[in-house]
Amino acid sequence: MIDLRALRDDPEALRASQRARGDDETLVGALLDLDERRRSALSSFERLRAEQKSFGKSVSRAQGDERQELLARAKELAQQVKESEAEADRLGTELDALLRRVPNLVEDGTPPGGEQDFVVLEHIGEPPVFDFEPKDHLALGESLGAIDMERGAKVSGARFYYLTGVGARLQYALLNLAMEQAVAAGFVPMYPPMLVKPEAMEGTGFLGAHAAEVYHLEQDDLYLVGTSEVPLAGYHMGEIIDALPRRYVAWSSCFRREAGSYGKDTRGIIRVHQFDKVEMFSYCDPADAHAEHLRLLDWEKQMLAKVELPYRVIDVAAGDLGSSAARKYDCEAWVPTQNTYREVTSTSNCTEFQARRLSVRHKDADGRSRPVATLNGTLATTRWMVAILENHQQADGSVRVPEALRKYLGQDVLEPVKR
Repeated sequence: MIDLRALRDDPEALRASQRARGDDETLVGALLDLDERRRSALSSFERLRAEQKSFGKSVSRAQGDERQELLARAKELAQQVKESEAEADRLGTELDALLRRVPNLVEDGTPPGGEQDFVVLEHIGEPPVFDFEPKDHLALGESLGAIDMERGAKVSGARFYYLTGVGARLQYALLNLAMEQAVAAGFVPMYPPMLVKPEAMEGTGFLGAHAAEVYHLEQDDLYLVGTSEVPLAGYHMGEIIDALPRRYVAWSSCFRREAGSYGKDTRGIIRVHQFDKVEMFSYCDPADAHAEHLRLLDWEKQMLAKVELPYRVIDVAAGDLGSSAARKYDCEAWVPTQNTYREVTSTSNCTEFQARRLSVRHKDADGRSRPVATLNGTLATTRWMVAILENHQQADGSVRVPEALRKYLGQDVLEPVKR
């Protein structure tokens, strides 16, 4: 949720942000008008209530006909106070609802535009050059006895799968490596709940434009998380944090309906309904948020180096940020058989947006209670296996295991299974 005081001081900043996102900038005028009417209603209510209190003293001193007249006026004044309070409450509810439709202000320097208007910041590593026809990750996974899409669909439907044998072991290895790196960097490891209340899901911004992608258990009014960002953001909901930064790292299963993506990436495990992920989450002083964002990106890059993947870093355009992020950097790994880069990590600076909605605060240097900044970043996920299998494949159908993963797998090469 944006800061109303900042909006009053500089409404043009939100208008510019809305333009960069390709969103409706007339919301700014509507917000300012509604805010002004609510403040006016509150002022009227407070004036009438003060008059009512003062009037009550006059009634207690009056006698006879004068007292009856004053009692009639007191009754009339009480009704005005009640109506004024109701109007202020109504406008407050309307203002809050409109505020929740407004996305975060984008950070200065964020590229304007939509999904295809990202800016490539750097390329790391060189895509492999094969002297044979490379197989895609599913063909490799099936030959290695690592991925079983057919039985996944039989048991659960389209876009579900089994990781079997070395496939399951490779995922465990990858996610354990990510957890190990994060703990060494000072993150507190977490195993969070994967079902959350509406206030946690809505507070992080996932019940707006992305609501159709979220699984909802109506009978329990709980949501399956699409990222452990949600339970980690809710961990300090309604609290004042006494020391910053607070950094957590969570390993969880994640669930996404992938609404609107039918026909896209239907082969293999690129776009699926369930996957596992290790997610970093940071609460910090808003003044440190930009620097913290770059730290999260650097930790992601360290992980990609460990699994020896060529990748690029992109600065995501404003229209593709989602409602909570002020800025987002994605790392995209090279996928040889697609001859392109595909997203494997994302790190977002959500500034104070989520913290205002979730009421997570800290005491500033002057002892005043202020919202914190929240940030998140992917450290590893099931999708990484796509790039690992394809980039490290060999002519005989085997796959070389990146050195950093060998201690978990206990082998240097994944061999095709005999059928």
